[in-house]
Amino acid sequence: MNPPMENGDLAWVLISAALVCFMTPGLAFFYGGMDRSRNVLNMLMMNFWCLLIVPVVWVIVGYSLAQSGDGALIGNFDNLFLDGIGIVEDNGGAIATVAFLGMFAAITPALISGAVADRMRFSAWAVFVPIWLLLVFVPVFKWVYGGWLFDRGSIDFAGGTAIHVNAGIAALAAVLVLGKRRGWPAEGHPPHSMPLVMIGTGILWFGWFGFNAGSALGANGQAAQAFMNTFLAAAAAGLAWALVERVREGKITNLGAASGIVAGLVAITPAAGFVSGVGPLVIGAVAGAICSFAVGLKTRFGYDDALDVVGIHFVGGLVGSILLGLFANAEFFGEEGFGEKGLDGLLYGGSAELLLEQVIANGATIIYSGLVTLAIMVALKATMGVRVSEETESTGLDLAEHAETAYHEMIA
Repeated sequence: MNPPMENGDLAWVLISAALVCFMTPGLAFFYGGMDRSRNVLNMLMMNFWCLLIVPVVWVIVGYSLAQSGDGALIGNFDNLFLDGIGIVEDNGGAIATVAFLGMFAAITPALISGAVADRMRFSAWAVFVPIWLLLVFVPVFKWVYGGWLFDRGSIDFAGGTAIHVNAGIAALAAVLVLGKRRGWPAEGHPPHSMPLVMIGTGILWFGWFGFNAGSALGANGQAAQAFMNTFLAAAAAGLAWALVERVREGKITNLGAASGIVAGLVAITPAAGFVSGVGPLVIGAVAGAICSFAVGLKTRFGYDDALDVVGIHFVGGLVGSILLGLFANAEFFGEEGFGEKGLDGLLYGGSAELLLEQVIANGATIIYSGLVTLAIMVALKATMGVRVSEETESTGLDLAEHAETAYHEMIA
């Protein structure tokens, strides 16, 4: 049994859980603004669906399989319906942690929604989310936080591997089965509302302080370090993307700056509590620059990742996870948990051991998540269908799938 959580720590974990919950509506705005006006409500509902179904699945069985027991591959059923998780023995620390991790579980499949925008049937999405949560997210989460990858020596502070690389490669697998949008890439698909995109970016940045600093599970020095690193990496990445854009295109766009900020937030996530000094600046800047080029790979290779989930979340998460093998500073790991590993990155006097384990952890996640997601999508395609009709795609998913429109005066 863990010792009782101090009141200050409990308050910070609960606040952080609320911040992470707020990130999913922020993601909905971010994606919704990038989407077409005739599909914006569909995108909002795809994200909010994750807030409806995932908490239920998480409490019934997801948390138990993801965190209970000592299994290397999967948990057990000891905590079904949160059985055995009280509030007296540890001052509510365990139940607060379940809630906090549940917010991570909710936003992870929501990330995938941006890749399948404009053409996936909502009924197929509704079924996909809980299946993917149990078959992909839960096992990978267990591996990274207490399972075989953790035991080998890889580290992931707040979800670079377990969340962003996991969802990013799943997004690629999903679009390969779903196919390209009509007219893509010949027809341009510019964001219909940049103000929504910028509002979503601001909410995501705000919520990410809970996402990363809250992962210290206490109001302590590591949380403060993660908070500062989150701020610095996002700024550096947004700046790097903007400068690359200025050199390449001659202009700095709001979409570029927003995408860079999110790329930096993604990249610092696995490293937030493990790096210091120049580390977050370098991680953010490298991620911003690399992701600004990575979003163009979809045109080159022909996969229609509608809202750049692969280019930002998969690539950004991978960059941050690998660079952690260079910049990890065990001084900031804390006295418990990851601190027991005592691993430093190559630039802080360590060996290549941590770097190798980061590569193995991400490689295993890519293979497993990619293949299982592919199987899920193929099964759904064969049984219920995953793609809307050509007519629905042309007229818009909002009316066809939800009987609503976001804008009554003009549909584009």
